[in-house]
Amino acid sequence: MISLRHFRQILDKFLKSPTAGDSRVQVVLPNGEFYDIKGIELMQNKLVGVRESHRLVITVKPEIWRMGKVLKKL
Repeated sequence: MISLRHFRQILDKFLKSPTAGDSRVQVVLPNGEFYDIKGIELMQNKLVGVRESHRLVITVKPEIWRMGKVLKKL
C-alpha cells in the first residue's frame, strides 16, 4: 500500500519527462491482464477506528485497444 502523498511524489518524477507526461496510464493485475483507468475518486471511510479516514479509489475497465508487447522498462 502507498499513500497518496507518496503516489504524488512518484507522479511528479514521471511528469518531468515530456515523454512520460503523454504516455498511456494502465493497471496490470497479478495475472498479467492490462486495464485502462476509467476514473479516480476520493472516498471517506465509514468505519470507526481505522487508521485511514479516506481512500483514493481507482476504477478500471478492460483495454479499449491492445498495445503491442512491452520492449523494456525505463
